[in-house]
Amino acid sequence: MDRVAVFVDVQNVYYTVKQIYGCHFDYRAFWDQVTAGREVVRAFAYAIDRKDQKQIQFQQILESIGFEVKLKPFIQRSDGSTKGDWDVGITLDMIEFADEVDVAVLVSGDGDFDLAVRKLRDAHGVEVEVYGARKLTAATLIQAANRFVPIEQHLLL
Repeated sequence: MDRVAVFVDVQNVYYTVKQIYGCHFDYRAFWDQVTAGREVVRAFAYAIDRKDQKQIQFQQILESIGFEVKLKPFIQRSDGSTKGDWDVGITLDMIEFADEVDVAVLVSGDGDFDLAVRKLRDAHGVEVEVYGARKLTAATLIQAANRFVPIEQHLLL
């Protein structure tokens, strides 16, 4: 039985799925698919903490599915722009758990992860599966992965 770690870039999947399909990602269907026949070592969902009741309920749903939710504060700059991404945190966790898993599953289309995916695959011998909205997933990330799984109908609400 393969040991798996799951890393979900919540903001990325939310905005890409919403932009392409006009709906939401089905975390439960995804969980059932990626954990079937596998031992889950860790499963993280990385989100931004806006202290919003709807977000809190969503985070509780993620926890009930099996995810450990990691939060970063929502930052609004004086110029009106916002900041809140988990790229470095996700990368560090992926590398930290590389020696404990056979498979790493990343849900993101962000090309910044291609170097981390290559490192997991080449230096640690970890098989990497990337789930993303095909039209908005970086080609370099798709190429770096052992397997790319497009987010399509069966993974949508």
